[in-house]
Amino acid sequence: MKQRTVFFVSDRTGITAETLGHSLLTQFEGIRFKTVNLPFLDSFEKIKDAIIRINEVSRRSVDRPIVFSTLVNPESREMIASAEAVFFDFFGTFIGLLEQELRVQSSCTMGRSHGLVDNIAYGVRMDAVNFAMANDDGAVTRSYPRADVIILGVSRSGKTPTCLYLSLQFGIYAANYPLTEEDLEKMRLPVAVAPYREKLYGLTIDPERLQKIRHERRPDSPYSSLRRCQHETRRAESLFQAEGIPYLSTTTLSVEEIATTLLAKTGIERRSF
Repeated sequence: MKQRTVFFVSDRTGITAETLGHSLLTQFEGIRFKTVNLPFLDSFEKIKDAIIRINEVSRRSVDRPIVFSTLVNPESREMIASAEAVFFDFFGTFIGLLEQELRVQSSCTMGRSHGLVDNIAYGVRMDAVNFAMANDDGAVTRSYPRADVIILGVSRSGKTPTCLYLSLQFGIYAANYPLTEEDLEKMRLPVAVAPYREKLYGLTIDPERLQKIRHERRPDSPYSSLRRCQHETRRAESLFQAEGIPYLSTTTLSVEEIATTLLAKTGIERRSF
């Protein structure tokens, strides 16, 4: 399989470059991408070191490496663009057009995209994260009146990472409750969540995928058997349908896709952006 090296360069964390870059790369099948993250390039010395590293890869490869950049400083962007690579400048591509449309000169300040610009919004997100951790896996249920959403599903269907992403990214107060064998045999909502029907949202997953996930956790155990995975997912979906609980399959979705789909389907408003 053909391989290309991809660099994500930024003067801060590089999260934006990675997110945008990965979104583009997923559209190209049949190529293996080796990614290299180069964050915090906030001095010309670091930029020069990054160029040396990129050029070394270029000289060893048949194809030029690809560089996705969110560098703010124009001089830094110009330096990186001189490297022996294909250069994609996310910041430079759009900032000029925005300056023209808004009729305002940009500040070119590093770190704005992930800085603590709004301390109130940041505080809400951190409080939501604490809520998700305190209300994980049905351990505590007394705070459910405060929840924006309560996620139901069998073990390892993606409940915890979805709750944490919802809280950290969007400031959503998300709790999750596991459907046990007893719940699935009774085929009715657990007593702890029944009063909050309007807040419930279900997650399901393909049995084969669930079996692989559980096998990594408890190899060759009844818990990870395909038969049990098939039984649990089938019963969980039947319970959702019988109780009128909306649900989605996490089989082929990333946690980002699960969270944003859930928000779109429920209409829950984000508290941060």
